[in-house]
Amino acid sequence: MFRFEDPIYLWLLVLIPVFALVRFITFRNQKKKLRMFGDPRLLKDLMPDVSRFRPMVKFWLLQAALALLIVMLARPQMGTKISQEKRTGIETIIALDISNSMRAEDIVPSRLDRSKMMVENLVDHFTNDKIGLIVFAGDAFVQLPITSDYVSAKMFLSSIDPSMMATQGTDIAAAIDMAMNSFTQEEGIGKAIIVITDGENHESGALEAAEAARKKGMRVYVLGVGSAQGAPIPVPGTGDYMKDNTGSTVMSALNEDMCRQLAQAGGGAYIHVENNSAAQQQLDNELDKLSKKETSTTVYSDFDEQFQAFGILALLLLILEICIFDRRNPLLKNLSLFKRKSSTTSMRMLLYITFALTSSVLPLTSFAQTDRQYVRQGNKLFEAGDYANAEVSYRKAVEKNPRNPQAAYNLGNALMAQKKDSAAVQQFQSAARMETNPLRKYQSFHNIGVICQTHKMYGDAIEAYKSALRLNPDDDETRYNLVLCKHLQKKQDQNKQNQQNQDQQKKQDEKKDDQKQDQNKDEQKQKQQKPQMSKDNAEQLLNAAMQQEKQTQDRLKKAQQQPQRRNIQKNW
Repeated sequence: MFRFEDPIYLWLLVLIPVFALVRFITFRNQKKKLRMFGDPRLLKDLMPDVSRFRPMVKFWLLQAALALLIVMLARPQMGTKISQEKRTGIETIIALDISNSMRAEDIVPSRLDRSKMMVENLVDHFTNDKIGLIVFAGDAFVQLPITSDYVSAKMFLSSIDPSMMATQGTDIAAAIDMAMNSFTQEEGIGKAIIVITDGENHESGALEAAEAARKKGMRVYVLGVGSAQGAPIPVPGTGDYMKDNTGSTVMSALNEDMCRQLAQAGGGAYIHVENNSAAQQQLDNELDKLSKKETSTTVYSDFDEQFQAFGILALLLLILEICIFDRRNPLLKNLSLFKRKSSTTSMRMLLYITFALTSSVLPLTSFAQTDRQYVRQGNKLFEAGDYANAEVSYRKAVEKNPRNPQAAYNLGNALMAQKKDSAAVQQFQSAARMETNPLRKYQSFHNIGVICQTHKMYGDAIEAYKSALRLNPDDDETRYNLVLCKHLQKKQDQNKQNQQNQDQQKKQDEKKDDQKQDQNKDEQKQKQQKPQMSKDNAEQLLNAAMQQEKQTQDRLKKAQQQPQRRNIQKNW
């Protein structure tokens, strides 16, 4: 695919026809002056060494050189370059438990944060390995398909939170089954499933799933996070702790027996995660024992600069123009390539103008190079994790060249890494408007979708993912996120509808209670007016009151029963 990085400079090609028009007018004026001086045929005989075509050839050589210089300024590029890299490593799927019990703080800073730190350190130790990420609670979802892109793995890891799961609980069997289907079809390569959990499994079938994975040649490693003594589960934003159906505070403890049985059934090892780095070292040692195999990975490189060829051609044309004399060379008198020549005064002037324009646009080249230098500097800072200084470098690149889509896209990534999501979305939108490469434009829309999904803006996320899939229909990750957002949006709408129904039912109950109170007041008034009441009337009033109480209890039970996908007794 061929493109220009800075196509705005191509407007300078308008100078070519302008110079040609000036040359034509000058040549016609010269012919008029020669006719005024004398007869053209007589003048032809008086100037035998003057060539008519040499100045024209020199002019068009300069015009061609100028056009090539303008094309150089526009930075022609050829790409995208696709190459196959050979890598030797293993495949690892990490199944991370993000149920509410992972919020417990018996491991500093919390079970979930400690697990994220371990996964991040594990990714830093990988070089040629492939990694995938699955999150699970009451359900399991693929957060990151198996890939060699470690930067994306860290980016997705930072956005994981228990609130992203619509169904709470802990279903380890579903996570292992999904991990088994997430590996590639490569044979002979070590495949590891790392389950990070506190062992509170609320569903059955976990041991059977681990044994099935072992029979398929996969090893199941279990990282037990937490303490045997247990800890309460904090509720975010309230300062309180989670309570069960009886009103007692839930104490979540590590189930080491379950974790050991799961690791034994999966042919792996159980590792207890504490407030030190021993578990990390032990896990690295276990993974080093797996067999490694050479695999091929498709790598997409950036567009390659092609200005060198245009620069060489422009230099050759200038050298050729210099070698052509205005008059015939006495040493080459017998070699007649050109016939005659008109006056060259105006041609000299055009030559000086051409070189002046060339020298005036040369600083633009350094200008175009400056924003690229800022982008490269920002890339180094971003890879080192210094997102704040990377943002500064990218902003300088955007100030130097506001039409640089790569600078805008990288600035969006730096802002996204610092959780400045609103500003990041603006940069991704700007990059998508300016970008001409479908793959890069797709990445901008994909990142917009990820940010909107994180903030539960599922409608905007769905539109962004749809735009990304139009540009890259083969991306499974975007397609999965689109389906997930549609599911979460539907769940969100259902929750809003249920809340509205509850509010409406509550208003109706309050209205009926008011009516009941009014009725009781009327009855009391009647009782005061009639001091004595018959036995039959008393029984009728008592039966009516019992009937109303029964109806009220039925309505409360019906309002409390919310439709769920399955009956979950424990939501941690």
